[in-house]
Amino acid sequence: MIEILDNLDVLSRLHLDLTTVEMCGTALGAPATSIPRRIIVQAQSSVVARYRGGTSLDSEYYDANGRRLTLDEVIDHAAQSDGFLYCADKLTYKIRAGAVVGFAIYGPHLSHFAHLTSYEDLLTVFGTPDRAQEDEAYGELMGYDNYYWGAQKHVRWDAWDDRISLINLGAFEGNVAAAPGR
Repeated sequence: MIEILDNLDVLSRLHLDLTTVEMCGTALGAPATSIPRRIIVQAQSSVVARYRGGTSLDSEYYDANGRRLTLDEVIDHAAQSDGFLYCADKLTYKIRAGAVVGFAIYGPHLSHFAHLTSYEDLLTVFGTPDRAQEDEAYGELMGYDNYYWGAQKHVRWDAWDDRISLINLGAFEGNVAAAPGR
């Protein structure tokens, strides 16, 4: 297995066998319960009907009946069904049917690619994407979303800060070619 946080250059491959990678010791396809609980700081699951939180607020979770849920309850539900498990060091696991189906990396880990200072640099290192989508708001270019289907990967280029701001692998929307007619 390739630990992607120890080998971040593997993320620039056009073709990547996702059965050979892991993040923090957890492989894609592994049971979500194998993610070390001590690294999880937040969770998202269908059991949560209302969420309250923010930069200066502790997270609060409530079910459909208004009962406050503990973080452990939300983690347990997400790990046994569908959802997201968020780690303090800007890593996220996507969960489907109790299995890890995706990784998202953002924040300090991506400083590994700080030498890429332009979108053209990104294309030189990562290659031409199978699909590139400009993100604009109010007529301003915000960034580019690049999808590499041979690696089931999405690389987000932030045009304001001239840096990679997100890389995700696995079962995220856009990471594989759409079926004809969609």
